[in-house]
Amino acid sequence: MATRAYWKGFLRLSLVSIAVEVFNAEDRKADVSFHQIHKPSGKRVRHTKTVEGVGEVEAKDIVSGYEIDKGEYVLMDPAEIDAVKLESKRTIELSQFVQVADVDPRYFEQPFYVTPGDKYAAEGYLVIREALRKTGTIGIGQLTAGGREHLIGVAPLEQGLMLYRLRYADEVRPDKQYFSDLPHLKLDREMVDLATELIERKQGRFRPEAFEDHYETELKKLIQRKAKGEKIKAEPEPEPTRGNVINLMDALRDSLKKGGVAGKAVPARKAAAKRKPAPRKPAKSRARAK
Repeated sequence: MATRAYWKGFLRLSLVSIAVEVFNAEDRKADVSFHQIHKPSGKRVRHTKTVEGVGEVEAKDIVSGYEIDKGEYVLMDPAEIDAVKLESKRTIELSQFVQVADVDPRYFEQPFYVTPGDKYAAEGYLVIREALRKTGTIGIGQLTAGGREHLIGVAPLEQGLMLYRLRYADEVRPDKQYFSDLPHLKLDREMVDLATELIERKQGRFRPEAFEDHYETELKKLIQRKAKGEKIKAEPEPEPTRGNVINLMDALRDSLKKGGVAGKAVPARKAAAKRKPAPRKPAKSRARAK
């Protein structure tokens, strides 16, 4: 395996326990990252750890502390913290199973790959994978890593298993504070039908490779130009077009006439005059791809 395992332990389903290894599924090596540089010397800025009234301190003298009052801390060394005995430190217990579609997407945080930990674990690993696939469920449990206990979900992916780090309930903000002020409007049924047809024309399988991070691409080009000695001058951003304002109904109809192909964005506003809804045609039955 080319990468180092994020976690090693056991995956348990009731009395069945198998050795597994967990690997980070994210690949961030292509991201552009910057360092802080001291401009006069051109050298990298190094951050040192200092204590007020003491100055710079050595790493061996630094311990973890929890603030119980203003300026008052309970000091903990690694051995004391490690004394916390949790079942999930070495074992992921799949204690609950839910339909994948029933998991609110807001709770998914980070993806990982799960592989058998040794040759003896392969059969049990494949049995669990097939059982999850057959039931269409994701197994919920907890995993201890990085000094905390994470909520996780395990689900089948292609030939193997995927582990998702999930957010706890108190880590997700309630949506009511953002949506409670939305107006209650009686929507034009024809406009909803037009928008629905437009969406149906653009339906397809999720293909992330069809999308490019244009900002990252242009940023790399900019860095190359600067490395060659070119002087970079920022161009002012153009003002958004304010003309050619049409109503929402016409914008939807024009979009369908163009075959649902994305074109120049057109500002839309609701028509001032109330339109008489067009007579509804009998719905045609259409096969849907699953």
